[in-house]
Order: sequence, then structure tokens, then C-alpha cells
Amino acid sequence: AVNTLRVLRASPSLVIKRQFMTSISLLQSKHQLTQSSEENYDIIYGPDHQQLRDSLRKLIDKEINPYVDEWEQQQRFPAHIVFKLLGDNGFLGITRPKAYGGLELDYTYSAAVTEELGNINCGGIPMAIGVQTDMATPALAKFGSDYLKKEFLAPSISGDRVACLGVSEVGSGSDVASIQTRASRKGDDLIINGGKMWITNGTQADWMCCLANTNEGKPHVNKSLICLPMNTPGVTVAKEIKKLGMWSSDTAQIFFEDVQVPRSHIIGEEGQGFSYQMLQFQEERIFAALSALVPIEKMITETINYTKERKIFGQPILSNQVVHFTLAELTAELELLRSAAYRAVALYTKGQDVMKLASICKLKSGRLIREVSDKCLQYWGGMGFTEEVMISRSYRDYRLVSIGGGADEVMLSIICKLMNTLPGSRKQ
Repeated sequence: AVNTLRVLRASPSLVIKRQFMTSISLLQSKHQLTQSSEENYDIIYGPDHQQLRDSLRKLIDKEINPYVDEWEQQQRFPAHIVFKLLGDNGFLGITRPKAYGGLELDYTYSAAVTEELGNINCGGIPMAIGVQTDMATPALAKFGSDYLKKEFLAPSISGDRVACLGVSEVGSGSDVASIQTRASRKGDDLIINGGKMWITNGTQADWMCCLANTNEGKPHVNKSLICLPMNTPGVTVAKEIKKLGMWSSDTAQIFFEDVQVPRSHIIGEEGQGFSYQMLQFQEERIFAALSALVPIEKMITETINYTKERKIFGQPILSNQVVHFTLAELTAELELLRSAAYRAVALYTKGQDVMKLASICKLKSGRLIREVSDKCLQYWGGMGFTEEVMISRSYRDYRLVSIGGGADEVMLSIICKLMNTLPGSRKQ
């Protein structure tokens, strides 16, 4: 087109003009076709990702969302039934090896599934699914023996077993290094004593990925991850914890008293549990950011629709500048979070360490989803303070994002440490 333009300027004949216009028309048509074919996809997703999301969305709309209100009232969803449904359709082992029932796709497909789970009409069920796929099993899939993968990973992928992650304790939440649960050697076995707190899926789980101290060494090298069957004698579900939000998801306190398991149940190398758990946290934090995207978008969209119809002083609430400007600001923040989360996914898919970026995404997702739920609820007025609309459920459910999986303040500490600005951890 550039060369044709030069000729046109030198010899403005009708023929050359037609050739030039034809070239421009072809370029425009090609651009429109390319734009049309890609308009439904984003920087990390393509048509195969969209097909996967569409399949999951159909399952959510048919088999999960019609029952969410009931499960919310019961404060428990049937994990074995829902997980088996997801497992039968391939959604619990997206990146896991085919040898153990997974699809063996790259991490962008797992990200697509995580994002789509946000269309479930509560926060508790996506969180419980995330424990199964992105919190309790990554280390097992990467470092576990063939025996452990067959015994615990494969049935978790198929949905035949429900998993939970045992890290937090009564006196050790985000401070993982300070856990007190101990697994002492006894011949070829381990004897576990202690307890775990805030365990998602805890009352329904078949096995726990349990972090315990296995020697007397320094805190970062004396821990191991252990596959612990929950029906082992000495494992007690002490109580089911009632929560402010996330009602559909059960949360428990667990006690261990002389629980005996084979040493072969240690994932990977003994003493490397802390390091393995830090790696698992990368996927957990990316999951938190991705799973916030759809709920944030839904809250904004539903608030726009409501404020268009609801009138005050003779005009729609949305007509007030403070309202539509605020919703625009929240949408801008959402798109910035999406870009950061997608970048984290892209880098993690390439095998890069994304500890810093994943922590940033977790921090920002928790803060943004709190802000969105609070500001949007305000525009719903008295109706937003009832159980009749989704915004109230979102308000109580998503407050957890800034606490669970590492509080905001812990994310800031990690970021500072990686920036070499945290007192006591500065490199000389």
C-alpha cells in the first residue's frame, strides 16, 4: 500500500487510483477478519480455552447454580457429588499427567477453568474446588512418588476423593515456619501429633496434604508434606467452624493424636516440605486472583443494571456522576488486575518463578474485591442489606480473599523481602 501511494502521487491516473483503493480494501478486510476471529479471546486464551470454559459454564448452570441457595442455607455443599461431576468431565486435573487421569494441558487452561468457576453463585464452592486442584495437589503432582500419585492424586483428579490442605494451626496462620504439628519417626512409620485450623473441606475430606515438622532442624528445612488419610485412627474433626461468609464451604479444626502413617507417605524429599509449600502457594495465589475476576465483573454489571432501573429524586441512581464515575473507576481497576493476573499465568506457564507477581496479584485481588463489594452494595441501598440479592452474599463471601491464603500484610512482607527492603532480610 505504501509503494502504491508513492506511484499514485507521481502519476495520478484512474487505474493506479483503483489499484491503490483495492489494496487498502484488502488490508481492511484482512484486519476485520482477524479482529472478528479474536474478539472473544484474550492474550492468554484462544478458541480451545473458550470451548473449555463454555463446557464448564453449561455444567455450572445445569448442575451447580440451581442448588447453591439450598447449599448456602445448609451451610454445606455435597463435595463428593460435585467433585465427582467435575472429575468425570475432566475439570480437576487440567495440567496433571495423563497417566493419573489428567488432561496434561498447560497452565493457561487451568487458568481458564479457574476464571470460569467465578460464575458459580457463591464464593465457597469455587474456593473448595481450588483447594482440590491448586492447593492440596500441586506438590504431590510435581514431587510425589508413583505410589502416592496413584493412591492420592489419581482419585483426586477423578473426583473420587476429596482433598484438604493442612498448614494453618491455632497459633500459626500465615506464619508457616512456626507450625507445631510434629511427625516423629517410629521404624518405617511416622507418628503425628498436633492439630490444624481453618481447614477448608475439613469435614468431608478423604485425605489431607499435611505439613508437619519431621526433624529438629531449622524451621525452613525441618518440615515435610505428608499424604494423610483422614480415616486414620487418631484423626479427629474437633469442630466445624461457623463463618461470616463462604457458607457453602465447610471449615474444620482437626486434631491428631498418635496418628500412624507410613514414611512412604512423605511427598518428595523429607525436610523439603516448607519449600514445596512455598511453590504450592504460587498456584494458590494466582488462583485467588483469577477467581476474583468474574465475581468483580458480575457485581459491577448487576449494579449497573439495578441503578439504571432504581430511581431517586426523579432520576436513575446511575445518572448521578459519583455513581457512574465510581463504577468506571472500579472497571479500570478490574482490567489492571486482569492484566497482571494474565501476565502471572503466562510467566508461570513458561516455568518462571512468579512468587513476587503472584503475591502482588493476591494482594490486589483481595483489596479490589472488598472495595467493589462494599461500594456496589452501597448503591443497592436497603435491598443490598438483604439475602434476596447476590451483592449481599458477595459482600460477606469475598471479605476472606484478603485473609485466606496469606493475609494482605503477609503479601506485603513477601513483596518487601523480594525487593530487599524488609528489615532483617536485606542482602548485603
